[in-house]
Amino acid sequence: MEKGIREEELSDSGRQRQIVELLRDRPFASVRELQERLGVSAATVRRDIDRIDEAGEARKVYGGISALDGASQAGVAYARPYDENRDLAVEAKRQIASLAATMVRDGDAVIVHGGSTCFHLGVKLAERNIRLYTNSMPLAAYLSDHGHCSLTVAGGDLHREPGIIHSLSQAVPFYASKFFLGAQGLGQEGVLESHPLLVRSIVDLSLCADQIVVLADSRKLSIHARNVALPLSRIGTLVTDDGLSDTDARMLEDAGVMVRIASSSGAIQ
Repeated sequence: MEKGIREEELSDSGRQRQIVELLRDRPFASVRELQERLGVSAATVRRDIDRIDEAGEARKVYGGISALDGASQAGVAYARPYDENRDLAVEAKRQIASLAATMVRDGDAVIVHGGSTCFHLGVKLAERNIRLYTNSMPLAAYLSDHGHCSLTVAGGDLHREPGIIHSLSQAVPFYASKFFLGAQGLGQEGVLESHPLLVRSIVDLSLCADQIVVLADSRKLSIHARNVALPLSRIGTLVTDDGLSDTDARMLEDAGVMVRIASSSGAIQ
């Protein structure tokens, strides 16, 4: 019996090592995928995820397990799947979206990019008397059922991950007073993204608005993605939470970016 227990523990340890190693090459693994890869039950996978999370080697998230901070060994962040990113820092995203919504006036035309924070903004704007253009598949689906704003949806191909509609050849038939976008990372270089399609769509849409407003919780200032989508010089305003450090705030303000803080108390700064 004792020998059988040791063998089971070794098997558990081996599976958990395999999961951690898998996350060195990608940001997320679902329970279903791990079941198929490891040949074990969903309950066993969830127990393994719990133990890895408790050991601090990765993070348990809705539907599976995530690499810490979405980062590789080289320190460069991977793009998280939309369904996973949606469940991170939700309260901060809602506060940021609430503050960003106050920047939109009735009658405005706005572009709302894909991404989870922008989705929350779109929800806030659903009942407003505005014209809204989006390339976000989840937001377009929500607004078709719940919104009363005038909605224009991007044309092109549907890319289920990262959840946007984009055309490499079709011009954007819309011009807006403000372009709201999220960011995988944010630094001295500007808005950072790992996914080449997101970089392309951000560049294209940035040419179709008078002002560019970035919605990003303060975690994003510590994430370093591979590609610069927009330099800081193109950003008019950053809406973030009250976790922003003084050093990062000075860096942004020195670059000419207006910083607006959505505090946890609900106060606007």
